[in-house]
Amino acid sequence: MSDERLVSLDIDDRGIARLTLNRPDARNALSDELMQQLRHHLQTLAEDDEVRAVVLTGAGDVFCAGGDLKGMKRQVTNTRDGRIRDASEFASTLRELDQLPKPLIGRINGPAFGGGVGLMSLCDITIGLTDATFRLTEVTLGLIAATISPYVVARIGVPHARRMMLNALPLNGHHAHQLGLLDVVVDSTKALDEAVSQEVSHLLQCAPDAVAKSKALIRYVSTHSADENFQHTVNALADAWETEEIREGIDAFLGKRKPNWNVT
Repeated sequence: MSDERLVSLDIDDRGIARLTLNRPDARNALSDELMQQLRHHLQTLAEDDEVRAVVLTGAGDVFCAGGDLKGMKRQVTNTRDGRIRDASEFASTLRELDQLPKPLIGRINGPAFGGGVGLMSLCDITIGLTDATFRLTEVTLGLIAATISPYVVARIGVPHARRMMLNALPLNGHHAHQLGLLDVVVDSTKALDEAVSQEVSHLLQCAPDAVAKSKALIRYVSTHSADENFQHTVNALADAWETEEIREGIDAFLGKRKPNWNVT
């Protein structure tokens, strides 16, 4: 792994982590080295019980331009086994981002294309700018949005994914919000930071383990049958009643005080 910080990680005293794609000169394009560093940080964050939430953003005025041009050129002459290996590495990082047991807030500080839209789709909450452009550009190059497609489709649904993926439709922030790619749209960087802070404030009022289990629950029930969900949810609720968090939450409610996880 390169020593260059292609992805920077900072954690404040509240346990809010900030992951920044740090290739502003390349519009934060997703090079192999950047994805390796991102994966390393994700593994660190997943294991850190002090981390309450993660904010994903980009350096400069572009969130992420998608695939790295040098990497694309290499794939032209790569062997099939090499292409499978590289695609598997990329897909594995996406999966780890999807399964991160912390809330992931996308601070979408500018345009996003291709794989950048894929990263947006993996966020639990996305906040972006009205005048930014969002586009799945793969088909304009003769490619397909393969490894990001499960997350894009899950985020915006089949009809919207067909429109974005089949004709590389460019969206502004308002259109991205209408399709469900953005949860919140704002007009300035200042408003972007304020909106992110508001989401963080809400999260800090919530029990960390319950939040992590809720995220896993959403992933489970969205991919299993009604019969499987019946048994899984019954057991999950029974388990929740046996945790220290529920005892603390009820005691705090009855005592009219903040629970010990609320640091707002």
